[in-house]
Amino acid sequence: MMEFRKLKSVLAMSVVALGALSTPVMARDLRIATEGTYAPWSFVDEKGNLTGWDVDIAKALCEEMKVKCQIVAQEWDGIIPGLLAKKYDMIVASMTVTEKRKQQVAFSQKYKNTTSQFVAAKGSYPDTSPAALAGKRIGVQRGSSQDTFLTDNYKDSEIVRYDKTTDPEMDLIAGRIDLLLANRVTSMVGFLATPEAANFGLVGKEYSGGVLGEGNAIAVRKDDPELLKQVNSALDAIFKNGKYDQVTSKYFKFKLM
Repeated sequence: MMEFRKLKSVLAMSVVALGALSTPVMARDLRIATEGTYAPWSFVDEKGNLTGWDVDIAKALCEEMKVKCQIVAQEWDGIIPGLLAKKYDMIVASMTVTEKRKQQVAFSQKYKNTTSQFVAAKGSYPDTSPAALAGKRIGVQRGSSQDTFLTDNYKDSEIVRYDKTTDPEMDLIAGRIDLLLANRVTSMVGFLATPEAANFGLVGKEYSGGVLGEGNAIAVRKDDPELLKQVNSALDAIFKNGKYDQVTSKYFKFKLM
């Protein structure tokens, strides 16, 4: 009888030890929002599937957290309100960390560096200061950090806002706007890599910091600290095990951090 009790005690201690060593598993499935029209970060491919760098990063995180995830597309202007309304649990959409957004959501550690730059006809605007662009029509995605930057600094320019990132690109080609402001890497590997953009290029200097943020991170609700902890742990894991670099190399020939 005494031997049986000892064996039972040893087994119980072994289970506790194994539990302490294993990675915590989320107790619920997750719904994740991304933008969906923001190639190469998130977009719908020719087969109608949501894909892109952010989508693949989200899948890698879900794999690390050992949880089933549904990834959905959400227009940018409503992406934070949708999170706060509990339509989904987190946002993986190359969201720039800003002080204003910190008041609304909780951010993970940074998972991508970012800068912004104007796009216009090649060689047209070496100076992109507010004074140099006075009277010019500048396209930007509504609700983006670039939108805030233009609103705060380019008061003598006409700011033309669009719901989708592809819309200002089409208007730039058509001559309905003079410039657009967007994420530099997005423009390089997206719009500027297309035949339609042969006459356009990056102009002026790169912009970062302030309202343009502290890099990109994943957003969750402030009342979900356990999920935030899991996301940060999963990010640490994919940084260390090579999955982050593997996803990045699928879309880019350079590192993002």
